[in-house]
Amino acid sequence: MNRLKLTRITGILFISLVVLSNIPYVLLIQTFGYDDILREPVDYVLTRFHAGGTALIFNWFAFAVTALLLTPATILLHKVIASKDTPYLPAATAMGAFSGILQAVGLMRWVFVVPILAAIQVNPASSESTRAAVAIAFQVVHQYGGVAIGEYLGQTLLVAWTVGVGVVMLRSPLFKSWVAWWGLMTAPLLLLGHTELFATIIPSFPVVEATPVGFILWEVWMLLVGVSLLRVPQKRLESSIVAI
Repeated sequence: MNRLKLTRITGILFISLVVLSNIPYVLLIQTFGYDDILREPVDYVLTRFHAGGTALIFNWFAFAVTALLLTPATILLHKVIASKDTPYLPAATAMGAFSGILQAVGLMRWVFVVPILAAIQVNPASSESTRAAVAIAFQVVHQYGGVAIGEYLGQTLLVAWTVGVGVVMLRSPLFKSWVAWWGLMTAPLLLLGHTELFATIIPSFPVVEATPVGFILWEVWMLLVGVSLLRVPQKRLESSIVAI
């Protein structure tokens, strides 16, 4: 594959990642009340989930699959911007690739675990002790699969990748410096958002609700990266030394 074609495909993938991930996300807001519903009692969450049926399960599946798109996107971007002057880029790329996998693993709990718990919860034959056990199981799965794996580990690696790639972009002829700085400025916001995760186990932990703003700005940055790659001139591609 020639350099220009690889660059254009990478740009399309970055734009597609943002667009495709927001489709199931918006549907989850409209049909499931995500993510405000997570603050509701467990029995309400599971009953509402069961009422969503197969459509809701596949909505979550689509959301998880789109998270996986980050993995090939980071690998292709590596091939586009890597050079002899970026020896640290492979480490950043690996973290970005693993971030996509971890976020998808966290989201898949809604596909393969929560439906079972919801079915038990709404079953008239289930005893109160059984429902209590289901509530505990849901909290454990949500805290470990969602908060620990998907959000904390997945998003921490995402921040590390963003910083690593942003630094490379500052020296790359393929991007305007302000595009690189846009990505870098999202990192502290996303890290501040982790205070919400610690507050789930330490109620008195001070919370800075920076995640929504941070992710909106991060997704805009992803779009800017994609557009930049689609518009980069052939001459600028030829002027950069890349080790693919």
